[in-house]
Amino acid sequence: MLTLSVVTPSFNQGRFIVRTIESVLGQGVPVEYVVMDGDSCDDTADHVKPYEGRLHFVSQRDKGQTDAVNKGIAVTTGEVIGWLNSDDVYYPGAFQAVLEHFEANPECDVVYGMADHIDVNDGVIEPYPSEPFDIDRLEETCFICQPALFFRRRVVARWGLPDVNLRYCMDYEYWLRLGLGGARFDYIPVKLAGSRFYPDTKTLGQRLQVHAEINSMMADTLGYVPDRWLANWAHALLRDSWGLKPERKSTTALISLFTLGASLWWNKGVSRTLWRTVRSWMGW
Repeated sequence: MLTLSVVTPSFNQGRFIVRTIESVLGQGVPVEYVVMDGDSCDDTADHVKPYEGRLHFVSQRDKGQTDAVNKGIAVTTGEVIGWLNSDDVYYPGAFQAVLEHFEANPECDVVYGMADHIDVNDGVIEPYPSEPFDIDRLEETCFICQPALFFRRRVVARWGLPDVNLRYCMDYEYWLRLGLGGARFDYIPVKLAGSRFYPDTKTLGQRLQVHAEINSMMADTLGYVPDRWLANWAHALLRDSWGLKPERKSTTALISLFTLGASLWWNKGVSRTLWRTVRSWMGW
């Protein structure tokens, strides 16, 4: 069977790290496991210590999550690579399903599957909206849940590592880079992972910054920002940051205005499609 390496970037996630580690080491499949910790000041190291000999733990200052992931990948040797954040978990049977698919499909570069958003107690909040791969659709919405994706090492050799300059959407940019570059993505309808969703996460706790970075990344990657992401940024600004009520017509008007403004900022213009969409929102 193919060899597998998993990298966990970690920083001050002592309350979750044991569940993350157990979900990796409890798969019943040989795995090279590296936890790259960014010099946590909580009790992460104490929680990891009992696993000495079963994983490789490095704790040192880094330049953030992506830097830790890239350093971890650099010290691993497995033919297949997984990336599991220190508050997420794999589901039982995930490694077996992924490795069997890679074994049966040597042309496949990337495998991803289904996932859940889970709460701090591992309870399922909702299924992650995963879909079979379509690069055009991926530009409109990120339907790949990061911990539920695995890739061959040859992917790194051909397309490089995740962009260390990105703080929030490094995974999304990487999927787009691979897809646009011609990597073959295979979707398997198997629940592979749980992605932690709680107010302290970067995705949920800093939504406006997340959407601003996604728009800039889209402009750099595609040469334009899809209308949907422009509107998502306006929603984040007005509803999440300013607390405006979505049911009010004045909120709809402001979202329309700020979506158009976002288009002018990132796209240097407004497409006919976006004009039609905004008019439909306003009932014109």
